[in-house]
Amino acid sequence: MLGADLASAFARVALANVQRAYPRRLDQLLTAPDTEWRPGTLHPAFYGSYDWHSAVHMHWLLARLLRLHPFLEGQIAPVMEGHLTAKNVSKELRFFDTPGGALFERPYGWAWLLALQAELRRLDRWHPALEPLAAELAQRFLRYMASLPYPVRAGTHGNSAFACALALDYGMRDEIGAAARRWYLSDRDYPAAYEPSGDDFLSPALMEAVLMKQVLPPLEFTSWFARFLPALGPLSEPPRVNDHADAKQSHLDGLCLSRAWCFKLLGFEDFATSHLRAGLPHVVGGDYAGEHWLASFAALALTAEAPKSP
Repeated sequence: MLGADLASAFARVALANVQRAYPRRLDQLLTAPDTEWRPGTLHPAFYGSYDWHSAVHMHWLLARLLRLHPFLEGQIAPVMEGHLTAKNVSKELRFFDTPGGALFERPYGWAWLLALQAELRRLDRWHPALEPLAAELAQRFLRYMASLPYPVRAGTHGNSAFACALALDYGMRDEIGAAARRWYLSDRDYPAAYEPSGDDFLSPALMEAVLMKQVLPPLEFTSWFARFLPALGPLSEPPRVNDHADAKQSHLDGLCLSRAWCFKLLGFEDFATSHLRAGLPHVVGGDYAGEHWLASFAALALTAEAPKSP
Protein backbone atom coordinates (compact mmCIF):
# COMPACT_ATOMS: atom_id res chain seq x y z
CA MET A 1 0.00 0.00 0.00
CA LEU A 2 1.33 3.42 -0.96
CA GLY A 3 0.33 5.70 1.91
CA ALA A 4 0.14 9.48 1.89
CA ASP A 5 3.53 10.10 3.50
CA LEU A 6 5.38 7.87 1.08
CA ALA A 7 3.41 9.25 -1.84
CA SER A 8 4.48 12.76 -0.86
CA ALA A 9 8.11 11.67 -0.65
CA PHE A 10 7.93 9.98 -4.05
CA ALA A 11 6.30 13.07 -5.53
CA ARG A 12 9.12 15.29 -4.24
CA VAL A 13 11.71 13.02 -5.83
CA ALA A 14 9.86 12.72 -9.14
CA LEU A 15 9.17 16.45 -9.43
CA ALA A 16 12.81 17.27 -8.77
CA ASN A 17 13.95 14.69 -11.30
CA VAL A 18 11.72 15.63 -14.23
CA GLN A 19 12.84 19.26 -13.93
CA ARG A 20 16.55 18.48 -13.49
CA ALA A 21 18.28 18.73 -16.86
CA TYR A 22 21.75 17.64 -15.73
CA PRO A 23 23.53 15.33 -15.31
CA ARG A 24 22.24 13.76 -18.51
CA ARG A 25 23.18 10.47 -20.14
CA LEU A 26 22.97 10.58 -23.94
CA ASP A 27 22.14 7.55 -26.06
CA GLN A 28 21.63 8.90 -29.53
CA LEU A 29 22.92 8.10 -33.00
CA LEU A 30 24.63 11.18 -34.45
CA THR A 31 24.62 11.16 -38.24
CA ALA A 32 26.56 14.40 -38.88
CA PRO A 33 28.77 16.86 -36.98
CA ASP A 34 25.94 19.36 -36.68
CA THR A 35 23.27 16.88 -35.52
CA GLU A 36 21.23 18.38 -32.72
CA TRP A 37 21.84 16.59 -29.42
CA ARG A 38 20.73 18.97 -26.67
CA PRO A 39 18.06 17.22 -24.57
CA GLY A 40 16.07 20.37 -23.87
CA THR A 41 15.70 21.00 -27.60
CA LEU A 42 14.97 17.45 -28.71
CA HIS A 43 12.98 16.38 -25.66
CA PRO A 44 11.12 19.33 -24.17
CA ALA A 45 8.70 17.00 -22.40
CA PHE A 46 11.23 14.43 -21.17
CA TYR A 47 14.52 16.30 -20.74
CA GLY A 48 15.11 15.50 -17.05
CA SER A 49 15.83 12.54 -14.79
CA TYR A 50 19.27 11.66 -16.23
CA ASP A 51 17.92 9.90 -19.36
CA TRP A 52 14.81 9.82 -21.53
CA HIS A 53 13.27 6.64 -20.24
CA SER A 54 13.69 7.70 -16.60
CA ALA A 55 12.00 11.02 -17.40
CA VAL A 56 9.11 9.11 -18.96
CA HIS A 57 8.59 6.75 -16.06
CA MET A 58 8.94 9.55 -13.52
CA HIS A 59 6.01 11.23 -15.31
CA TRP A 60 4.21 7.88 -15.07
CA LEU A 61 4.92 7.93 -11.34
CA LEU A 62 3.53 11.45 -11.01
CA ALA A 63 0.37 10.45 -12.87
CA ARG A 64 -0.17 7.39 -10.70
CA LEU A 65 0.47 9.36 -7.51
CA LEU A 66 -2.03 12.00 -8.55
CA ARG A 67 -4.66 9.40 -9.42
CA LEU A 68 -4.27 7.62 -6.09
CA HIS A 69 -3.65 10.72 -3.95
CA PRO A 70 -5.52 13.75 -5.32
CA PHE A 71 -4.17 15.92 -2.49
CA LEU A 72 -0.96 16.16 -4.56
CA GLU A 73 -2.78 18.13 -7.28
CA GLY A 74 -1.18 21.46 -6.47
CA GLN A 75 2.34 20.02 -6.65
CA ILE A 76 2.02 17.70 -9.62
CA ALA A 77 -0.47 19.27 -12.02
CA PRO A 78 1.48 22.44 -12.90
CA VAL A 79 4.54 20.43 -13.93
CA MET A 80 2.52 17.97 -15.97
CA GLU A 81 0.68 20.87 -17.61
CA GLY A 82 3.98 22.47 -18.58
CA HIS A 83 5.61 19.30 -19.91
CA LEU A 84 2.81 17.37 -21.60
CA THR A 85 1.69 19.94 -24.15
CA ALA A 86 0.85 19.29 -27.78
CA LYS A 87 3.79 21.47 -28.84
CA ASN A 88 6.29 19.59 -26.69
CA VAL A 89 4.99 16.19 -27.74
CA SER A 90 5.17 17.24 -31.38
CA LYS A 91 8.88 17.95 -30.95
CA GLU A 92 9.38 14.60 -29.23
CA LEU A 93 7.64 12.88 -32.12
CA ARG A 94 9.73 14.71 -34.71
CA PHE A 95 12.87 13.34 -33.06
CA PHE A 96 11.60 9.78 -33.49
CA ASP A 97 11.23 10.45 -37.20
CA THR A 98 14.96 11.24 -37.56
CA PRO A 99 17.70 8.64 -38.16
CA GLY A 100 18.79 9.07 -34.55
CA GLY A 101 15.31 8.26 -33.33
CA ALA A 102 14.70 5.06 -35.29
CA LEU A 103 15.86 2.67 -32.55
CA PHE A 104 15.97 5.18 -29.71
CA GLU A 105 14.83 3.62 -26.40
CA ARG A 106 13.57 0.39 -27.99
CA PRO A 107 11.79 -1.34 -26.29
CA TYR A 108 12.16 -0.10 -22.70
CA GLY A 109 11.43 3.58 -23.20
CA TRP A 110 8.67 2.79 -25.68
CA ALA A 111 6.95 0.54 -23.15
CA TRP A 112 7.19 3.11 -20.37
CA LEU A 113 5.70 5.74 -22.69
CA LEU A 114 2.77 3.43 -23.40
CA ALA A 115 2.37 2.76 -19.67
CA LEU A 116 2.38 6.51 -19.06
CA GLN A 117 -0.34 7.01 -21.65
CA ALA A 118 -2.42 4.25 -20.07
CA GLU A 119 -2.09 5.94 -16.68
CA LEU A 120 -3.03 9.32 -18.13
CA ARG A 121 -6.13 7.74 -19.66
CA ARG A 122 -7.13 6.38 -16.23
CA LEU A 123 -6.55 9.82 -14.78
CA ASP A 124 -8.38 11.35 -17.78
CA ARG A 125 -5.86 14.16 -18.11
CA TRP A 126 -3.13 15.07 -20.59
CA HIS A 127 -3.60 11.94 -22.69
CA PRO A 128 -4.87 13.76 -25.81
CA ALA A 129 -1.58 15.67 -26.08
CA LEU A 130 0.52 12.52 -25.66
CA GLU A 131 -1.53 10.29 -27.96
CA PRO A 132 0.32 11.05 -31.25
CA LEU A 133 3.60 9.87 -29.74
CA ALA A 134 1.96 6.92 -27.98
CA ALA A 135 0.23 5.79 -31.19
CA GLU A 136 3.49 5.95 -33.14
CA LEU A 137 5.45 4.00 -30.54
CA ALA A 138 2.64 1.45 -30.23
CA GLN A 139 2.89 0.74 -33.96
CA ARG A 140 6.67 0.45 -33.70
CA PHE A 141 6.26 -1.89 -30.74
CA LEU A 142 3.93 -4.14 -32.72
CA ARG A 143 6.37 -4.31 -35.63
CA TYR A 144 9.26 -4.99 -33.26
CA MET A 145 7.46 -7.89 -31.57
CA ALA A 146 6.45 -9.41 -34.88
CA SER A 147 9.99 -9.26 -36.22
CA LEU A 148 11.79 -10.59 -33.13
CA PRO A 149 12.54 -14.33 -33.53
CA TYR A 150 13.71 -14.76 -29.94
CA PRO A 151 12.95 -12.79 -26.78
CA VAL A 152 15.60 -10.74 -25.03
CA ARG A 153 16.07 -12.43 -21.67
CA ALA A 154 18.45 -9.91 -20.09
CA GLY A 155 17.83 -8.50 -16.64
CA THR A 156 18.16 -4.96 -17.95
CA HIS A 157 16.51 -2.54 -20.40
CA GLY A 158 16.17 -4.88 -23.37
CA ASN A 159 14.06 -7.47 -21.53
CA SER A 160 11.15 -8.42 -23.78
CA ALA A 161 8.82 -9.67 -21.05
CA PHE A 162 9.05 -6.46 -19.02
CA ALA A 163 8.36 -4.28 -22.05
CA CYS A 164 5.36 -6.41 -22.98
CA ALA A 165 4.00 -6.43 -19.42
CA LEU A 166 4.14 -2.63 -19.29
CA ALA A 167 2.65 -2.20 -22.76
CA LEU A 168 -0.36 -4.38 -21.87
CA ASP A 169 -1.79 -1.46 -19.92
CA TYR A 170 -2.00 0.48 -23.18
CA GLY A 171 -3.62 -2.40 -25.07
CA MET A 172 -2.42 -4.72 -27.87
CA ARG A 173 -3.34 -7.76 -25.77
CA ASP A 174 -3.82 -10.12 -28.70
CA GLU A 175 -0.50 -9.24 -30.33
CA ILE A 176 1.44 -9.35 -27.06
CA GLY A 177 -0.20 -12.63 -26.12
CA ALA A 178 0.74 -14.18 -29.46
CA ALA A 179 4.35 -13.03 -29.11
CA ALA A 180 4.58 -14.31 -25.54
CA ARG A 181 3.27 -17.71 -26.53
CA ARG A 182 5.72 -17.88 -29.42
CA TRP A 183 8.68 -16.89 -27.27
CA TYR A 184 7.97 -18.57 -23.94
CA LEU A 185 5.32 -21.29 -24.08
CA SER A 186 7.83 -24.15 -24.42
CA ASP A 187 10.16 -22.89 -21.67
CA ARG A 188 10.80 -25.25 -18.79
CA ASP A 189 13.24 -25.87 -15.92
CA TYR A 190 14.51 -22.31 -15.73
CA PRO A 191 18.00 -22.19 -14.09
CA ALA A 192 17.03 -19.94 -11.18
CA ALA A 193 20.42 -20.43 -9.52
CA TYR A 194 22.02 -18.29 -12.24
CA GLU A 195 20.19 -15.15 -11.10
CA PRO A 196 20.98 -12.43 -10.40
CA SER A 197 23.65 -10.95 -12.60
CA GLY A 198 25.49 -8.01 -11.07
CA ASP A 199 23.81 -5.58 -13.49
CA ASP A 200 20.23 -6.82 -13.15
CA PHE A 201 17.30 -4.64 -12.15
CA LEU A 202 14.83 -7.19 -13.50
CA SER A 203 14.50 -10.90 -12.92
CA PRO A 204 14.23 -12.56 -16.35
CA ALA A 205 12.48 -15.54 -14.75
CA LEU A 206 9.90 -13.61 -12.75
CA MET A 207 9.20 -11.11 -15.51
CA GLU A 208 8.50 -13.93 -17.94
CA ALA A 209 6.17 -15.53 -15.39
CA VAL A 210 4.31 -12.25 -14.81
CA LEU A 211 3.78 -11.76 -18.51
CA MET A 212 2.58 -15.31 -19.03
CA LYS A 213 0.15 -14.97 -16.12
CA GLN A 214 -1.43 -12.05 -17.93
CA VAL A 215 -1.73 -13.73 -21.34
CA LEU A 216 -2.59 -17.34 -20.43
CA PRO A 217 -5.87 -18.61 -18.96
CA PRO A 218 -5.45 -19.48 -15.25
CA LEU A 219 -5.32 -23.26 -15.60
CA GLU A 220 -2.91 -23.10 -18.51
CA PHE A 221 -0.69 -20.69 -16.60
CA THR A 222 -0.61 -22.93 -13.52
CA SER A 223 0.53 -25.87 -15.61
CA TRP A 224 3.09 -23.75 -17.50
CA PHE A 225 4.51 -22.21 -14.31
CA ALA A 226 5.02 -25.62 -12.70
CA ARG A 227 7.10 -26.68 -15.70
CA PHE A 228 8.92 -23.39 -16.11
CA LEU A 229 9.93 -22.66 -12.52
CA PRO A 230 9.48 -25.73 -10.34
CA ALA A 231 11.54 -24.12 -7.54
CA LEU A 232 12.27 -20.45 -6.81
CA GLY A 233 15.62 -21.24 -5.20
CA PRO A 234 17.71 -18.06 -4.71
CA LEU A 235 15.04 -15.91 -6.35
CA SER A 236 13.29 -15.86 -2.98
CA GLU A 237 16.22 -14.06 -1.30
CA PRO A 238 16.83 -10.32 -1.81
CA PRO A 239 20.13 -9.65 -3.60
CA ARG A 240 23.10 -8.22 -1.74
CA VAL A 241 24.23 -4.67 -2.61
CA ASN A 242 27.66 -3.52 -1.50
CA ASP A 243 27.71 -0.02 -3.02
CA HIS A 244 24.39 1.77 -3.45
CA ALA A 245 26.13 4.79 -5.04
CA ASP A 246 27.53 2.71 -7.90
CA ALA A 247 25.37 3.38 -10.94
CA LYS A 248 25.34 -0.25 -12.03
CA GLN A 249 25.32 -1.97 -8.66
CA SER A 250 22.37 0.19 -7.63
CA HIS A 251 20.46 -1.77 -10.26
CA LEU A 252 20.24 -4.47 -7.59
CA ASP A 253 18.19 -2.12 -5.41
CA GLY A 254 15.82 -1.88 -8.35
CA LEU A 255 15.88 -5.65 -8.62
CA CYS A 256 14.56 -5.88 -5.07
CA LEU A 257 11.67 -3.62 -6.03
CA SER A 258 10.87 -5.19 -9.40
CA ARG A 259 10.97 -8.65 -7.83
CA ALA A 260 8.58 -7.41 -5.15
CA TRP A 261 6.21 -6.30 -7.92
CA CYS A 262 6.48 -9.68 -9.61
CA PHE A 263 6.03 -11.64 -6.39
CA LYS A 264 2.88 -9.64 -5.59
CA LEU A 265 1.43 -10.33 -9.02
CA LEU A 266 2.33 -14.00 -8.75
CA GLY A 267 0.83 -14.37 -5.27
CA PHE A 268 4.02 -14.74 -3.20
CA GLU A 269 3.24 -12.06 -0.61
CA ASP A 270 5.96 -13.00 1.90
CA PHE A 271 8.70 -12.77 -0.72
CA ALA A 272 7.26 -9.48 -1.95
CA THR A 273 7.44 -8.09 1.58
CA SER A 274 11.04 -9.15 2.17
CA HIS A 275 12.17 -7.64 -1.14
CA LEU A 276 10.34 -4.39 -0.46
CA ARG A 277 11.96 -4.22 2.96
CA ALA A 278 15.37 -4.54 1.32
CA GLY A 279 14.78 -2.03 -1.48
CA LEU A 280 12.64 0.75 -0.04
CA PRO A 281 15.30 2.35 2.22
CA HIS A 282 17.31 3.36 -0.87
CA VAL A 283 14.52 4.98 -2.89
CA VAL A 284 14.40 8.43 -1.30
CA GLY A 285 17.38 10.38 -0.02
CA GLY A 286 20.07 8.19 -1.53
CA ASP A 287 22.59 8.83 -4.24
CA TYR A 288 21.29 10.17 -7.57
CA ALA A 289 22.46 6.92 -9.18
CA GLY A 290 19.37 5.34 -7.70
CA GLU A 291 17.14 8.26 -6.82
CA HIS A 292 16.55 9.21 -10.46
CA TRP A 293 14.61 6.00 -11.12
CA LEU A 294 13.96 3.74 -8.13
CA ALA A 295 10.72 5.38 -6.96
CA SER A 296 8.90 4.26 -10.10
CA PHE A 297 9.74 0.64 -9.40
CA ALA A 298 8.77 1.02 -5.77
CA ALA A 299 5.41 2.40 -6.89
CA LEU A 300 4.91 -0.56 -9.23
CA ALA A 301 5.31 -2.88 -6.26
CA LEU A 302 3.30 -0.83 -3.77
CA THR A 303 0.35 -0.30 -6.13
CA ALA A 304 0.35 -3.69 -7.85
CA GLU A 305 -3.00 -4.90 -9.07
CA ALA A 306 -3.87 -8.50 -9.89
CA PRO A 307 -3.14 -9.31 -13.56
CA LYS A 308 -6.14 -9.58 -15.84
CA SER A 309 -6.62 -13.01 -17.35
CA PRO A 310 -7.41 -13.20 -21.08
